[in-house]
Amino acid sequence: MVDLRKRKQELEEQRDELAERLRRINMDYRRGLDKDAEEQATELQNAEVLQEIARVTSEELGKIESAIQRIEQALRHQQNG
Repeated sequence: MVDLRKRKQELEEQRDELAERLRRINMDYRRGLDKDAEEQATELQNAEVLQEIARVTSEELGKIESAIQRIEQALRHQQNG
């Protein structure tokens, strides 16, 4: 049988890593574009990739949060059962 507490901890660690990745992406956006036109062109090309990474990361965070909630419910059920 899967140790729910251990799995929850693993998921929380994954969640924290993904949240940090998303935070860094958002910081990159807030920083704005470089003054150099060539660098701006590169940044704009990378922006689309960053958007997709942010979208996938947010989606994964939602799945992990749902899994953590299900584990917490199962743990409460075990305690009461």
